[in-house]
Amino acid sequence: MAVYTDVAADELGRFLADYDIGELLAYKGIAEGVENSNFLVHTSRGYFILTLYERRVAERDLPFFLALMEHLARAGITCPQPVKNRAGAMLGRLAGRPAAIVTFLDGMWIRRPTAAHCAALGEALARLHLAGADFAMRRENALSVAGWRQLYAACGERADQVQRDLKAVLAAELDTLEREWPRGLPQGVIHADLFPDNVFFLGDRLSGLIDFYFACTDTLVYDVAVCLNAWCFEQDHAYNVTKGRALLTSYAKTRPLSPPEWEKLPLLARGAALRFLLTRLVDWLDVPAGALVRPKDPIEYLRKLRFHQKVKSANDYGVTAP
Repeated sequence: MAVYTDVAADELGRFLADYDIGELLAYKGIAEGVENSNFLVHTSRGYFILTLYERRVAERDLPFFLALMEHLARAGITCPQPVKNRAGAMLGRLAGRPAAIVTFLDGMWIRRPTAAHCAALGEALARLHLAGADFAMRRENALSVAGWRQLYAACGERADQVQRDLKAVLAAELDTLEREWPRGLPQGVIHADLFPDNVFFLGDRLSGLIDFYFACTDTLVYDVAVCLNAWCFEQDHAYNVTKGRALLTSYAKTRPLSPPEWEKLPLLARGAALRFLLTRLVDWLDVPAGALVRPKDPIEYLRKLRFHQKVKSANDYGVTAP
């Protein structure tokens, strides 16, 4: 469960007194996510999401995330909106952590996405990229290729505790990606963590995107590669070509990919797989004492990485790239 910092009811009540959102009726921790402590808060005026920021989220980055959500909403992207307190601030402090309240989005995430869900996701991701094109703020991606060496240093020596010879696999892949990582592809705002539990549906209709706390300025098609990893593999970690085709085709209809973007997609997919393999491995090996958290299996992304290593071109993902 993604609650690293517990919050007492009286403490939360005092925090909410600074907001014009009614009296606290109930609250509970939210199981999804692994980076921040999240709570569903029920007040006399409805439901809200409370987030306490910790772990990899730097407090200096919070204005970027909150301003981005406001910007995207103005551009027609359905996403949570920060709630300002009576002093006009979007950020406060609770239980010793930076904290914010955002609006609640109706819907639920899909545990077993279909090709139709993947198509809806592809269109929504492309619309997000287009909507972020005129967002003035920038934030570097601390978890892109320049940051992977540091993650490897934190877990590499213990990697073989999780799977035999994993350290050598990680070292070799990291060397390859640092040497061959593409430069000069179109950049802009990316979500960087658009997993199924961050996309809500009402029936078959995509109803909103949440959790922008990894959002940053980076290569747009890298965001596509993250989603390819997160949405288009089955429970046995086999790639589903129908889902991949649906996601990529739908994205490209809304924001066409250039030939260089198609060409570099397999390498970027490898990078996305390594990024989540490394962060999951760190989490697996370093669960904070007393945290109510279930670390996600890093070996899932080792299997995905091995698939991408065999891909020769974007056509292997089920599309006919130009």
